[in-house]
Formats: sequence, C-alpha cells, structure tokens
Amino acid sequence: MAKLATWILLGTGLAFLGQKFVTFREKMNASREVVPVELQNCHLIEKLENGSEDIDILPSGLAFISTGLKYPGVPDFAPGETGKIFLIDLNEQVPRAQALKISGGFEEALFNPHGISTFIGKDGTVYLYVVNHPLLESTVEIFKFEEQQRSLTYLKTIKHELLKCVNDIVVVGPEQFYATRDRYFASFPLVLLEMFFDLHWTYVTFYSPSEVKLVAKGFGTANGITVSPDQRYIYVADIRDKKIYVMEKHENWDLTQLKVLQLETLVDNLIVDPTTGDIWAGCHPNLFKLMHYNPEDPPGSEVLRIQNVLADKPTVSTVYANNGSVLQGSSVAAVYNGKILIGTVFHRALYCVL
Repeated sequence: MAKLATWILLGTGLAFLGQKFVTFREKMNASREVVPVELQNCHLIEKLENGSEDIDILPSGLAFISTGLKYPGVPDFAPGETGKIFLIDLNEQVPRAQALKISGGFEEALFNPHGISTFIGKDGTVYLYVVNHPLLESTVEIFKFEEQQRSLTYLKTIKHELLKCVNDIVVVGPEQFYATRDRYFASFPLVLLEMFFDLHWTYVTFYSPSEVKLVAKGFGTANGITVSPDQRYIYVADIRDKKIYVMEKHENWDLTQLKVLQLETLVDNLIVDPTTGDIWAGCHPNLFKLMHYNPEDPPGSEVLRIQNVLADKPTVSTVYANNGSVLQGSSVAAVYNGKILIGTVFHRALYCVL
C-alpha cells in the first residue's frame, strides 16, 4: 500500500507539473508563428544595434531612446558596453541617432537603462526619468535635458523599498511618477518558477517625495505604463497575461480598475499618441523564443494600435508584424507626425513613414 500511495503521489505530481508546463507554453505563445504585416518606407536606425527598449517623444519631435539593457534572461549582443540614452530628431528627413553625453558626476559605468519617461516643467525645462539597474538593482535617475548642448545633466537618484524590480515609469508631476514591478523575485531561476507557477505578485507603485505607496496589485508581470492625454487614466500592460488594464487616477493618486483589454499577444511598453489618445503597444508575438534565443529562429516583433480604449469594443489593429528577419523582440512603438519608431529589447530600431 505504501508503494502504491507513493506511485499515486508521484503520478499526480508529474501530471500537475505537466499541465503547468503546457499552460506556461500557452501563456508564452510558444507555438505561435508571425503573420507578416509590413510597412513601407522603413529603415533601421544606425548606431542602435544593442537594443532600443523604450522611447519617449517630446512635442518638438525629439525622441529619447534607452539602449543597452542588461537583464536576466534577455540576450546581450554587446556584453562589454554600458547603457546609453540616444536622441533622434524626427523632423529630419533621415533621422539619425546621437548618444547623449551625461554630466554632473553620474556613474556611467553602471548605467543600465530600462523604461524612460519625460516631464516638462512650467518654465519649459525637460526632465528625463530613467529606470536604471546598476548591478541589477533598481533606481530611478533624474536628468535635465540640455537641448542646445544635446546632453543630459544628472540631478538625482531615487531608491525605495517599493521600487524593486522596476520595469517602466510614467511621470505625472514634478518628482511624481507611477512605476511597475515586473517580477517578485530578483534571481532569474526564481523568476522562471514565478512564471511557471503563474504567481500574480507584481504591482504598481506611486512615488512622490512626500508619499510612496502601492496603488495596484495582482499582476502576473506588470510591464509598460503610461497616462492618457487628459491625465485621467493610467494604462498598465501585463505582459504575461496579455492584458492592458485601464485604471482611473484619483486626486490622492490611488488607482481604480475600470476595465481590462484581453489581447492575443504579449504586450510590453505602451505609448499614447497625445493627439488622438490612441495606445501604441510594442509586443512579443512569441515570448518563448525571446527567452530561449536561437539566432536561426529568432523572436519576432509586433506593433498594435488600440483606438477608443474606453469604448465597449475598442478597435485593435496590427500595424506591423515581422518574424525576426528584420526586427527581433519589439518592446515599444511611438508615433510622431505620420512617422513611427519601433524599438526592441536587445536588437535594433526601425523607423517608418506611416
């Protein structure tokens, strides 16, 4: 009887793990192949060969791009290089990328930029907030943009116990921002277990100099975050659950969930078109390929446009999709005056005229 019970328990455990593995593969879209959707008048941006994980475009058409992300489980084509912030002027007929110099005593040797967000002060000063992972920790760095010199001046580093494993931020006021935590555990093996057992322990934090608090929780992998043009709603991407959450922002900075948009692809960063309010999402059609990188069968790229997200039935359209032959691991897409920039976690950046 003891042996029989042991075999029953073993069989039950193996069946449980087998089902979890099937579910894990389904969540990662492991069997999905990309149906191409191409854009015309496209070219890859020179100097951006080591990722373009996040993008933020100013009203003037100047675009900031974070590059060189070193992150557990993500391919790294330039292990000896530090991260950088690049600038592109989308008003140029052939936009070129320029690495921004940083002054003010910032330790560039440990610069590992992830999500970014800009804030324009009442006097017109532009501030760039950057999620940084020095030695794989999480900080938020604040820089002032010196437009004439095409450089950044380091101002401040923000650290807090609720700002761990930070992925992305959206700035909503002077030194006020929302930030996403994309994993509960720091080490990659434990992250895999977190994903395998489908734990929902990640969250959104609100930060200000006077108050730091958790404002939304229960996400599988809270990832990209942005704000509506009228500042009333916060949009949060849950990459593992293939969802975009629409959250109402209150005067005390708390968030209340209004609706959830279920998608068929794994959503990374979100960018809102300030003119139309449309959400542009950089997505991973097959995250399994990204996590198990094979240059012979690379991860593809996908860009979605979500119109009328507050409506009962928002319009979701695929603007771009590629099997990895041109662009691998798309993470963000941003538009300006009929042009689009598509960034990636570790690969290149694509510029197209819509």
